[in-house]
Amino acid sequence: MRIDILSLFPDMFQATLGESIVGRAQDDGFLDINVTDFRQYTTDKHRHVDDAPFGGGAGMLLQAQPIFDAMAAIDQEVAGKYPKGRVILMDPAGRRFDQKYAQELAQEEHLTFICGHYEGYDERIRNLVTDEASLGDYVLTGGELAAMVMIDATVRFVPGVLGNQASPMGDSFSNGLLEYPQYTRPADFRGMKVPEVLTSGNHQKIKEWRMRESLRRTLERRPDLLEAAHLTREQEIMLQDLKLDQESDDEE
Repeated sequence: MRIDILSLFPDMFQATLGESIVGRAQDDGFLDINVTDFRQYTTDKHRHVDDAPFGGGAGMLLQAQPIFDAMAAIDQEVAGKYPKGRVILMDPAGRRFDQKYAQELAQEEHLTFICGHYEGYDERIRNLVTDEASLGDYVLTGGELAAMVMIDATVRFVPGVLGNQASPMGDSFSNGLLEYPQYTRPADFRGMKVPEVLTSGNHQKIKEWRMRESLRRTLERRPDLLEAAHLTREQEIMLQDLKLDQESDDEE
């Protein structure tokens, strides 16, 4: 996968995307990440990339020209190597980013993120994009942090990045539920013991325990997720038992 990022602050991406899993994925050739400072494409002699909005109003807007020209340069560079792919505008009014969205983006060979700053964008910039995305109902100083979060969550699903492809599919939200509790050695740490089923060697019992605990954690912490989850008959029965247990505890 190739990922292009348009930003006025390219140095922000070096430490985050150059370390850990994303950094190794680049070293191993699974990812090609390129950051473009679109200020380099301005035709203004003072290198301005923003201006006051027509009709008045607070703040400054990013101008269309530098971003259009930066996108044209990227298109020319990737022509014949990668498809056009998705172009994602970071915007608080965009589609809410979640695990399903990350899996969707991971199917692409080429992604481009446009990171805004200041008050907003010249509306014509939206003609360049396929997606408008947001992390949530709040406003950040710029789109850089949001883009980094989206990239980190997305590349986990790119084949080869994590090594074990079963790993991201077991993450919280991947199956609509929160992940079950996990433990490692020692089995007894300061009197806090690992559930016996996990050391039993009975893989069927372990699977059932994990399923039940995933449902329990989701019911307790994010019951809203259960409304959209596609549960098997076995999971539905487990969930009903957990709800009865919860009601019994509340009564006590």
